[in-house]
Amino acid sequence: MTKCDPVTGACLVPDLNNPLAPAASSKPLERSSRSWGVRYIGDPMCSWCWGISPTVGEVEAFCEAEGIEFSITMGGLRAGGGDKWNEEFKDFLRNEWRNIARVTGQPFGFTLLESPHFDYDTEPACRAVATVKLLQTRNHLPSSIALIFFSAVQHKFYVEGQDPKVADFYASICATLALDFEEFRTLFDSPEALQAVQQEFARCRQWGVRSFPTLLLEHDGKIQPLAEGYATTEQVLSRLRQEIAA
Repeated sequence: MTKCDPVTGACLVPDLNNPLAPAASSKPLERSSRSWGVRYIGDPMCSWCWGISPTVGEVEAFCEAEGIEFSITMGGLRAGGGDKWNEEFKDFLRNEWRNIARVTGQPFGFTLLESPHFDYDTEPACRAVATVKLLQTRNHLPSSIALIFFSAVQHKFYVEGQDPKVADFYASICATLALDFEEFRTLFDSPEALQAVQQEFARCRQWGVRSFPTLLLEHDGKIQPLAEGYATTEQVLSRLRQEIAA
């Protein structure tokens, strides 16, 4: 079972030796064309990532205003699933969600926990975000659409209790963002999207990220942690301002 730390506000990758987990890539780290970059690593079905969602939105807005590149990378918290959908797991989720709601003020619905069967496989939700990133490049869409889509998936899962593994889950989100759902669906089920999300998982491991949410700061190709686990907007922006002013 994935471990979530209520003190640090982080969900840990359960087993790096899991055969479903991607191996580290031998490809070099992505280098930014700008001097500074902020890298957000998360998973749409990571509860603390939902908790920190307002903070991440504010950080992206700050980066846009300051000319700092912002990107989002999928971590694959439970890629492939594996947790048994039993009362123990549902009690864990229920307690975790209540605690995160108390700490962060983020809303949670609990209807999902009433389902008799559910596979908590986060790969499809991560692949959906990777699909939108492919569409963003292909159709020259604003870079901010990735985080907007990511947040919409989080809301529909955590508040509405819908299943992100089903392609139709994304129809209403695509409509809201003026994305062609049929184009999305075709790409979502393609080898290109499957490869793209696996590359994101590998990049996450290569960066040494072992828990979500994580924010990294890149400067001249060098990466350092900006925030690991839950943090407030004030905490992250204070640290970011200090670093870029140094």
